[in-house]
Amino acid sequence: MSAVPTPRDDAPLVVFDFDHTLYDGDSGSHLFAWLIRRSWWRTALALLAAPVFGPMVAFLRTRRWGISGFVWIGTVGMPRRRTLDDAIDRYVATHDAAIRARLLPLALDVLHRHREAGDRVVIATGAPPELARAILAFVAHESVPVIGTAVGPRLGAVVATRHCHAEEKMRMLRERGYGDIAIAYSDSSADLPLLKAAKAPVVVNPKHGSIDLFRRVLPAGTPILNWGCRDRGGEAVAAER
Repeated sequence: MSAVPTPRDDAPLVVFDFDHTLYDGDSGSHLFAWLIRRSWWRTALALLAAPVFGPMVAFLRTRRWGISGFVWIGTVGMPRRRTLDDAIDRYVATHDAAIRARLLPLALDVLHRHREAGDRVVIATGAPPELARAILAFVAHESVPVIGTAVGPRLGAVVATRHCHAEEKMRMLRERGYGDIAIAYSDSSADLPLLKAAKAPVVVNPKHGSIDLFRRVLPAGTPILNWGCRDRGGEAVAAER
């Protein structure tokens, strides 16, 4: 992979979502499923809690609490963020092949072309930032800034303290000094604040049921593409030769 220039401070800002945009699936769910399956009692506790936490994850207002519940089950006994980061690095290192199979080559090509062009590229994701950072660095060999869901200690475990999602994602980007967005790529209707803020929004790998919403609320002609998620919608993009 070719070297990339260091972007200028005034270079165009390009923001990528991670799950279902660069990665085929929900990377955080895969991580925490692995953490939970480490022991039989974590698995049993997750099964008991699923009727409570599962429905909470499905709704925006309660999503952070539902996610935090499963994160707590997976991390009880590791009450420091650094311990979780170490576990994430171990997970990525030991699941290299499976993670590589889920990274979308077309998406990574687009990301790398932006970096080659000298654009400022940042990942903004609902996953823990160390997870996206480790996957991109260890597996995809891309090093870019990542803003993600903040975690912290609580009740002997690690839980989500600030979910990088919807309007909160935009607040977290601004707090880190990311202002005018030239291009934004995302699959999710929850990222409409991000897509609307971009001069050139690009919808990738959307759920089939969300396509009409994107067409209705985003500027006419906004690309709605599929970068290789077989169970998602969007216009299929052929791989470059």
